[in-house]
Amino acid sequence: MTTLTASYRAHIETLQSRTREALQREGLDGLVIHAGQSKRLFLDDNDYPFKVNPHFKAWVPVVDNPHCWLVVNGTDKPKLIFYRPVDFWHKVPPEPDDFWTAEFDIVMLKQADAVEKHLPYDKQKYAYVGEYIEVASALGFHIVNPDRALNYLHYQRAYKTDYEMLCMRKANKLAVQGHRAAREAFMAGESEFAIKQAYNSAAGQGDNDLPYTSIIALNEHASILHYMHCDNAAPDTPRSFLIDAGASFHGYAADITRTYSHSDPLFAELIAHVDKVTVTLGNALKPGVAYTDIHILAHDGIAQILHDVGLVNLKPQEIVEKQITSTFFPHGIGHFLGLQVHDVGGLVADDRGTPKPAPEEHPFLRCTRVVEARQVFTIEPGLYFIDTLLADLKASDNSKYINWDIVERYRPFGGIRIEDNIIVHRDRNENMTRDLGLN
Repeated sequence: MTTLTASYRAHIETLQSRTREALQREGLDGLVIHAGQSKRLFLDDNDYPFKVNPHFKAWVPVVDNPHCWLVVNGTDKPKLIFYRPVDFWHKVPPEPDDFWTAEFDIVMLKQADAVEKHLPYDKQKYAYVGEYIEVASALGFHIVNPDRALNYLHYQRAYKTDYEMLCMRKANKLAVQGHRAAREAFMAGESEFAIKQAYNSAAGQGDNDLPYTSIIALNEHASILHYMHCDNAAPDTPRSFLIDAGASFHGYAADITRTYSHSDPLFAELIAHVDKVTVTLGNALKPGVAYTDIHILAHDGIAQILHDVGLVNLKPQEIVEKQITSTFFPHGIGHFLGLQVHDVGGLVADDRGTPKPAPEEHPFLRCTRVVEARQVFTIEPGLYFIDTLLADLKASDNSKYINWDIVERYRPFGGIRIEDNIIVHRDRNENMTRDLGLN
C-alpha cells in the first residue's frame, strides 16, 4: 500500500506540473501563495478562528498557522516561508519536522510584516494568490489571483492524487467515529448540544477543526437544510435525528449525513427508502456520465418514494413532470469534495473556466461536470417536510394530488438526508463512507 510520504512526494510532483501549465497560460514566472492571516473581531482584541487559503493547504498540510507563504514556479523546489514568532501569549508552532518538510526549502519568519525580504525581489511576473488584496498591493504585487491560472488549477483540482485520496479516507474514518457516537447519544435521549459534544469527542476534533459547522437536528429541526443551532434541552419526545457532520485530515474534508428514527417504524421505513436511493445513485456514478443525469435520476427516485408511501396520488413520472419532487427534494444531489467541502471547479465546462451553470429547473446543483476517474463526490438525496415549501405546494394546482393527512403524519419528523463520500475509479466506485460500515 502506498505510504503517506511516498504519495505526498508524487502529489507535489503533480502540483508542480499543474503549476507549470498554469504559469505558461498566464505568462508568469511564479505564484506567491499566502496562507492568510488572522481577522480581528470588530471593536475587539480577539480574532476569528483562522481558516487557511485552500491553495496553500493543497501544498502544505499546515492549516492552523497564519502568515505563512509559498513561492512556487513549477520547476524549482518550492520555498515555504514558515511563520514562527517569539510569543508568550499564544502557542508557537514547532519548527517543521514531518513527512512533508523534505519537499520544501523552508525559511523561518519571526515577524509577519518582515516577509518581503523572503519574497521575489522583482514581482513583475509573479502573481499573488490569496484573499488579502491590500497586503498584496503593499508588497508590490501587480498581478492578483490571475484568472487563466486559477481557472486551470481549479479545474484540475477535481482529479485527486493518491495522497489526497488517502487523506479523505482518513477524514471519513474520523467522521464515522463521530457519527456512531452521535447516534448512540440520540438513542439515549440526549439534547442536540450533548449529541454535538459526543460527535466532536469521538471524532477528536473541535468546532474550529471541523470542515464545516455540524448540523445536529432533532425532530422538526431536520426540515431546516442548514440548521446551525443546537438546543441545550432535550425534546420531551425524541422522534428523529438528522446529522450532517464531517471531519478534516491534513486539510481534506469528509462530509457525511445520516438520519435516524428513534422508535417510529413508519419513519424508519421512509429512511430506508431514501437510503436505497443513495446507494443506487452512488452506483450510477461512472466515468462518462453527466453529473446532472445523476441529479435527474435522484428526482426519479424521490418520485418513486412519494408514490410508494402514498404521499402523492400520481405515477412517478407524472410527479417529476409536475415538479412536485422539488417541494420534497429542493437541493442538489451533491458536489465535489476535497480541500473544501464544496470544492471548486464544479460549474465549468473546461480548464479555461467557461461557465457551465446549473440547469434553470435545478438551480441549486453544485456540479455540472462529466464524471471522470479520480473525482470525489458526495451523493446526498433528501426528502423533507418544509413548511414554507409545503405551503406553496398547497396553494398550487398540484395540491389536489397530495395526501395531506400523510404529510401531516410525517411533518413532526422534519426530513431525511443520507450522504456518502465516493471516489470514482476507472473500473469501480469506492464508497469511503460505507466501506467503514456506516450504513
